[in-house]
Amino acid sequence: MGESDDRYLVPGLIRGLDVLQAFTPERPSLSLSDIARHLGVSRSAAFRSVYTLASLGFLLQDRREERYALGPAVLRLGHGYLATRELVEIALPVLEQLRDESGWSAHLAVREGSSVLYMLRLPALNGLNSIVHVGSRLPAAATTMGRVLLADLSEAALIKLYRDEDFSRAPGRSPRSQAALLKQWDADRGREMIVQVGEFETGMASAATPVRDMTGAVVAAINLTRLVTGQPSPQVPDDIQAQVMQAAARLSCLLGWRSG
Repeated sequence: MGESDDRYLVPGLIRGLDVLQAFTPERPSLSLSDIARHLGVSRSAAFRSVYTLASLGFLLQDRREERYALGPAVLRLGHGYLATRELVEIALPVLEQLRDESGWSAHLAVREGSSVLYMLRLPALNGLNSIVHVGSRLPAAATTMGRVLLADLSEAALIKLYRDEDFSRAPGRSPRSQAALLKQWDADRGREMIVQVGEFETGMASAATPVRDMTGAVVAAINLTRLVTGQPSPQVPDDIQAQVMQAAARLSCLLGWRSG
């Protein structure tokens, strides 16, 4: 089956992306005729795609010369990708050191809606691994890093985010209602460290803290996790919590944050 036979593909979206790919460093500006030739369609067929992209800020029109160039919306998309990639590259050596010194598994995550997305995973060298992998998405309200990231939201933003949430499917001991979620969020807002033991994954202890950028905004979270099954009183030791805090402070400093 060819791509044209795939009923799930959106022809207009494909054409719009083809328009954007017509622009290169060698051809930073194009006329409508240039774009039509690139697409292999008439000027009138190309016009609708170009007009839509321009109205959304993905293209800029020079009316005097009747030419188009890439607009700021494209740059914002690229900046988001590069910023995430930069965060991972900067965080990797910090988390490697944290993992090596603590003996626990270290992770970095960002929030995507009501989920937490794992961007880095440094498993403990003793082979006792958690269930998550890079690219895993877990319910934010149920995990330490997710709770750290949710705590940075306003109450209105949190309510809007979970407006259509089905709390009956909440895992572990995470909130089972919006009221319970708000209570957890209210308690988390005053903390720089969120600790859980067995609340999401049986026998797993976790401690997480926020990572801030140069503006002080919370852009990610890091944690340490370890299986503690069989211990007489499972907990996250104070020295482990301190190491997570110190690593987050180093990472935030590398991102330009200056506290105090």
